[in-house]
Amino acid sequence: MHPNHHAPAVPAKIGVAASRSVPRLFLALALGLSLALGSALQVAARGAPDSFADLAEQISPSVVNITTSAVVAAPAEGGPMVPEGSPFEDFFRDFMDPEGGGPGGPQEPRRSEALGSGFVISEDGYIVTNNHVIEGADEIEVEFFSGNRLKAELVGTDPKTDIALLKVTSDEPLPFVQFGNSDLMRVGDWVMAMGNPLGQGFSVSAGIVSARGRELSGTYDDYLQTDAAINRGNSGGPLFNMDGQVIGVNTAILSPNGGSIGIGFSMASNVVSKVVDQLKEFGETRRGWLGVRIQDVTPDVAEAMGLADAKGALITDVPDGPAKESGMLAGDIITTFDGKEIGSVRDLTRTVADSPVGAAVPVVVLRDGKTTTLSVTLGRREEAEANEPVPAAAEAPDAPKELELLGLTLAPVTPEMAEKLGLAAGAKGLAVTKVDPLSEAATKGLQEGDVITEAGQQPVERLEDLESRVAEARDAGRKSLLLLVRRAGDPRFVALGVDESAPAEE
Repeated sequence: MHPNHHAPAVPAKIGVAASRSVPRLFLALALGLSLALGSALQVAARGAPDSFADLAEQISPSVVNITTSAVVAAPAEGGPMVPEGSPFEDFFRDFMDPEGGGPGGPQEPRRSEALGSGFVISEDGYIVTNNHVIEGADEIEVEFFSGNRLKAELVGTDPKTDIALLKVTSDEPLPFVQFGNSDLMRVGDWVMAMGNPLGQGFSVSAGIVSARGRELSGTYDDYLQTDAAINRGNSGGPLFNMDGQVIGVNTAILSPNGGSIGIGFSMASNVVSKVVDQLKEFGETRRGWLGVRIQDVTPDVAEAMGLADAKGALITDVPDGPAKESGMLAGDIITTFDGKEIGSVRDLTRTVADSPVGAAVPVVVLRDGKTTTLSVTLGRREEAEANEPVPAAAEAPDAPKELELLGLTLAPVTPEMAEKLGLAAGAKGLAVTKVDPLSEAATKGLQEGDVITEAGQQPVERLEDLESRVAEARDAGRKSLLLLVRRAGDPRFVALGVDESAPAEE
C-alpha cells in the first residue's frame, strides 16, 4: 500500500503574485474561504491516534490465549509402504517397525494441541471464542495476560456463527470487556485486534473497518472486514473500537498463503452478543422459525410479477409449519415482519432468527397486488432442522421430447418421473428434459430434471398450460414470465423472457 501524501502548502510567492492582479477585498475573501474549508476538512478527517498504548493497556487483562488438546487416534496403518519381497522389506520391518507399529514400537493414540484467542465478558469468568478453536477438544486451558492459567469448561457452541462460550472459575473477580454496537461502526473507523497470532503470545494490531456486512458462507453471517493484521491463532480474539468495546470476534482471513494480507473478517458484535446470551441461558441457541422457503425479489422477477420495486422475500414453498398454519402461500412476498421492513432474504432470515420462539408476530405479505397482514406463532429452527427430511437425489428423467419453449425441452411429469425427481406422489408439472446452452434459461441455472409446477403463479400440468401462460404474458405486454421451478423437491422462482424476438425459443 502506498502512503497517503498530503498536498504541499501553497508557496508564498504565488500568493504575492496573485495579490498584484486581484483586488485586496476579493483576495481576503478567498483566503478566508480557504481557511474555513481547511478547518472543516481537518474536523471531518480525523487523524490517527497518537498511540494505541493506553487502549492496549486498558483492555489487555481481559484478552486470553486459549490452548486446547484432544486425543488423536493412531492411523490404521503407519509408516512407508514397502512391496512384499523387496530387498528393503527386512530393513523397514526391523528398524522402522520392530514391534509392528512404526518407529520405536507400536503406534498409540497421541494428544494434539491447538491455539486460539478469546476474551472475558464477565467478572465471574465467561469467555467468548470461536467454535472452531475448541471444537473436538477434551481439555481447554486459558492463559491470561498476567500469565495465570485456568482450566475452562465449555458452556455451549453455535457452529452457524462459529461462536463458543467458555467458563472459568477464579478466586478473584476477572477483568472483562463489554460488547459495543457494531451497527455504529463506519467504513474507515479505527479498530484494534488483540490475540495470539501463530502462537507467539499476546499481540496487538490496528487498522480500520474496510467494509461492513460481509457474508462468507453462513446463513447468519454479518462480518466486519478489517485490514488490522489477523493471522492464525487470532481466531476468537476481539476486535475493539476506540472506546475499548468489542465490536467483532476475529474469525477468518482471506489469504493465498495463510498469512495476513490485510483482509480479515470479524463476526459483528450485534450477532455475537445475542448468541452469547442464549448460550449463557440455555447452553444452546434457540432461534425463531417461520417455516418457509424464500428467495430474493430480483428485478426480472419484480417485472414478471408487475411490482414497482424489487424488494422483499418471495415465498417459494410453504411446508408444514408456522407459516402454513398462518395462511401463507407460495408466491406471497413478505414485506414487513414484526414491524420491521424486509428488503431481502437476509433481512428476513436474521429478523426471524432474532425473534423469540413461541412469539406471535404480525407479518405483512403482498399477494395478488394487495397487502395482507397475518399473525404467525414462531417455532424453533433447531428443532425444525433436526426433523427435516433429506430430499432424494434428482435424476434426469428419461422422457421423449414433447415441446421446445423458452429455451427448454419439456414433457409432462409421469408418476415414474416424479419418484426419480424426489417429488411427492401424484405431483404434477412439466419436466425439463433438455436446456439450450445458449438460452436465458441456461444462464439462469435451469437444468435437466428440473420441474416447472407454476407459470404466471398458476399451476401448469400440460404443455398447453405453459403455452397459454406465455401467450397471456405477451398479450399483457410483459417482458417475462415467472416460473416456479422445483429441483429435488426444492422450489425457486425464475423469470424468463417471453419476447417473441428473443432467442430463448427455437
